[in-house]
Amino acid sequence: MRHDMLSSLLDHALQQQCLRPLDVAFARFLIEREPNIAPALAWLAAVLSRQLADGHLCLDLAGLDALADEQDWPDDWRALADTLRDDPPASSLLAAGDGGEPASAPLVLDGGRLYLRRYWNHERQVAKGILDRVARAEPPSPYLAEELARLFPTAAGDTLDWPRIACALAARSGFGVITGGPGTGKTTTVVRLLGLLQTLQWRAQAPALRIRLAAPTGKAAARLNASISAQLARLDVDDAVRATVPAEVATLHRLLGARPDTRRFRHDRTNPLPLDVLVIDEASMIDLDMMAAVLDALPASARLILLGDKDQLASVEAGAVLGDLCRRADGGHYDATTARWIAATSGDDIGDFVQADAQPLDQHIAMLRVSHRFSAASGIGRLAQDVNMGDAAATLALLGAPCDDLAWLPAAGVGTLQALVIHGTAAPGGACGYRHYLDTLHSCRPATDAGDDAHADWATSALQAFNRFQLLCALRHGPHGVDKLNQLVAEALHAQGLIDASSGWYEGRPVMVTRNDYALGLMNGDIGLCLRLPVAGGGSRLAVAFLAAAAGGGTRLRLVAPSRLPEVETAYALTVHKSQGSEFEHAALVLPAAMNPVLTRELLYTGITRARRWFSLLGSEAIIVDAVARRTRRHSGLAERLAQDGGDRDDPAHLAG
Repeated sequence: MRHDMLSSLLDHALQQQCLRPLDVAFARFLIEREPNIAPALAWLAAVLSRQLADGHLCLDLAGLDALADEQDWPDDWRALADTLRDDPPASSLLAAGDGGEPASAPLVLDGGRLYLRRYWNHERQVAKGILDRVARAEPPSPYLAEELARLFPTAAGDTLDWPRIACALAARSGFGVITGGPGTGKTTTVVRLLGLLQTLQWRAQAPALRIRLAAPTGKAAARLNASISAQLARLDVDDAVRATVPAEVATLHRLLGARPDTRRFRHDRTNPLPLDVLVIDEASMIDLDMMAAVLDALPASARLILLGDKDQLASVEAGAVLGDLCRRADGGHYDATTARWIAATSGDDIGDFVQADAQPLDQHIAMLRVSHRFSAASGIGRLAQDVNMGDAAATLALLGAPCDDLAWLPAAGVGTLQALVIHGTAAPGGACGYRHYLDTLHSCRPATDAGDDAHADWATSALQAFNRFQLLCALRHGPHGVDKLNQLVAEALHAQGLIDASSGWYEGRPVMVTRNDYALGLMNGDIGLCLRLPVAGGGSRLAVAFLAAAAGGGTRLRLVAPSRLPEVETAYALTVHKSQGSEFEHAALVLPAAMNPVLTRELLYTGITRARRWFSLLGSEAIIVDAVARRTRRHSGLAERLAQDGGDRDDPAHLAG
């Protein structure tokens, strides 16, 4: 095929929006570097670029037919794809995945997957970093069984104590994953784990472990900070041990020392993090790049613990690291050696979760299986389970049945949406809308001369009231997207006289930070509320109040002038992606009228599980059925690399406790 014909195909793909301008520019860049490049290679490089934008780490050549059908590729496009799949060309721009030449090639073909070299390198780095820790057994502690029994006093019986099992597994190696749905006790478990690890050090008269806690976003960090602080007060350990368990949580960017305007961090393999244990919450939000950076900066001797819900949405960027790690978590897949060790150490019989195809990684993953937030009668809990199981019929039946904590509005117009969002009308009984926080803001305002402490308490109360309700969207653009609904809500609140304006800066405007600002201590995803505060000598000023994580645990109020803020956007409506790491008493999810590729089972599940007490769903039956049926698929070779044999599972070192 002539290159002028390839150029026409690229232009046509751009017009059809199968490719983005960046994807086409990448293909043309490769053509400039190698004018004789095989057209098939240039074409699939553009497709690979597009796949990365959709969250895939690579282009799976075995799945090209399905991709071609999904995007309705013309025959010429299919022929180009088949050429590369069946007969990879020799090129200075393409390297073999076995480490062959050329080492500088930007593209790598490895095991039927086409990668950008950067992602290929990161995938191998992450797999190696995890498997090295999986293979490393910690020195056995003679006190482990005794301390587990003290921290988890429930006697072993017919019901497995998964938090106890999770702590036992995490205590014996350099790597552990604790996964589970909302309310299963992930934070409680990890606090007990940290207390356990420090107690074992204390009893061995060894130095206390240097522990750091982190989360992908500022919002997730603040939430974990508050939760850890509450759990520490109830932790049954010696006071001297409790003092060595930190409550302060940093974002991963701050922990690693992000450098402005670059992908590089201050901490890396040449300047590793000064710690012995790193705990990362909301690990489903971590993309491959960030996980590679974490492992690069982690000392070889350090222990890494990941917490997260494997069924939530994957990261916005490329990769689904937690999903790849936990693909087999439901079935356990423990080997007989692990089962014997758990029985001897914690008293739990996990024989039902022993599988003949057990892999080394499986022995380091624990799934918490009992939700303490949602009872058996909870509509939210059952709805999340039905969606997660892909059972559309059960999902619709539950939505259509009377439930105290669920409301389904299949054909909600603008008026119904406004009533729900403002007043909570048509929501489950007791649920609220945005009027609640504005009433709090106006009715609880202190006197002008009440003092800074009184105004700080008022600002905190207003923020907490705002966080009771959140409108969620699947999309950013379109009639049911974030942009449109933020405008609609602001105009409706203004028409009701609840806010003074519907645009610009006004009291009551909620905003989300969209870019990290380390000087202000504000991170992407932080939510603030614009308030009017008195100034000395009379008059007033607008300031945006944030609840930020405080040193030593808990939260503290931060007031920032609007003019000093980095990029922000109004936050009456958030995408489900942006809401990860948060929980609200009442969450309302708006689905679009037409099917969209982002509407998946994982998105619906994540939206549902943002709600603690009440959940409202606005969307048609057809859209719900399609979303429940569609699973998020992220092409990656990470799970395959992690499945590599990590050594002899019956080696005595594997039994180290």
